Amino acid sequence: MRSLLPSLDAPLSIAILGAGLMGRLLAVRLARDGHRVQLHEAGGPDAQGSAAHVAAAMLAPLAESAVTEPGVVRMGQHALARWPELLAQLAEPVYLQQDGTLILWHRQDAADAARLQHTLQRTQHAVQGLPALQALDGAGVAALEPAVAGRFHQGLYLPGEGQLDNRQLLAALGATLQQLGVDLHWHSTRAPSDFAPGTKDQPDLVLDCRGLGARAHWRQLRGVRGEVVRLYAPGVTLQRPTRLVHPRYPIYIAPKQDHLFVIGATEIESDDLSPASVRSTLELLSAAYAVHPGFAEARILELATQCRPTLPDNLPAVRAVQPRVLEVNGLYRHGFMIAPALLDVVMELLQTGQSPLASRFDLSLQMD
Repeated sequence: MRSLLPSLDAPLSIAILGAGLMGRLLAVRLARDGHRVQLHEAGGPDAQGSAAHVAAAMLAPLAESAVTEPGVVRMGQHALARWPELLAQLAEPVYLQQDGTLILWHRQDAADAARLQHTLQRTQHAVQGLPALQALDGAGVAALEPAVAGRFHQGLYLPGEGQLDNRQLLAALGATLQQLGVDLHWHSTRAPSDFAPGTKDQPDLVLDCRGLGARAHWRQLRGVRGEVVRLYAPGVTLQRPTRLVHPRYPIYIAPKQDHLFVIGATEIESDDLSPASVRSTLELLSAAYAVHPGFAEARILELATQCRPTLPDNLPAVRAVQPRVLEVNGLYRHGFMIAPALLDVVMELLQTGQSPLASRFDLSLQMD
């Protein structure tokens, strides 16, 4: 590893490619540590071209264990503790909530809910330190979330899980980059091949965090399309991220500040960035209405689509296949849930040449 990457023992000149979530986190950390950082982004400062701009930004390692591996769950555990520390260092406040996840289902979907509960319990046996999930009856659901009282007779509560406001975070990271004097290059499409790191007048290190922008170089990457709707619903008072079990389109509802709700479900194996389909829109909105009738009077603020950068095993990876270039990619649908863990892995690699955290997270480190 040390033969491929320079040490951070002395201040370095570092080029970071991609100003989505991962690129911004790394740029802030490295600039704060005294390195000279230049950040290149194909889009603008609002990050509208990134998957992070569209995401619901839920921090739900146990809930997500239904679709991922224990290593990713451990990354999510790690991130739940790290996010408050990271947010406290930013130039602007960011909404963060850690009041748990509520999972609901209708009577006809009880068999699917039982299978999900079994999966979550299996994860709790495999991953130490997860708060025990709580099975709720109708009274328990009503006590925890009065807004759905009388509508659901069973549920699961996953304590400690959370969410943050993705767009506030991207803006706060951008403001912090400016405050730290990072050299920002917007609308600058760059690739590792544009640099000769380690040579005269070139950066000492290149960090590639371009997501799907790196497909020409990392050919195993593919896009997995997601669609979300943002609603303004002053008549709905859900207090925490809520998931609805459904055999065709299990949805999540993430309540943000000021009666804003982010609702999503769809996951399509496609890198198509065209507008959302009528079917997907109807499924999202009808499922939200099934959770709370107050969504009938909500106002649709935005219906957005984006593709998440995904590797064949749906797991993230860090690799150095050429000297002085480190690539981080494949965050899939778990970007906000695992980004602090990946940040800490990268910093371990750069500081010591190895990463005990990567072993703990079962994270793929590809080093030629």
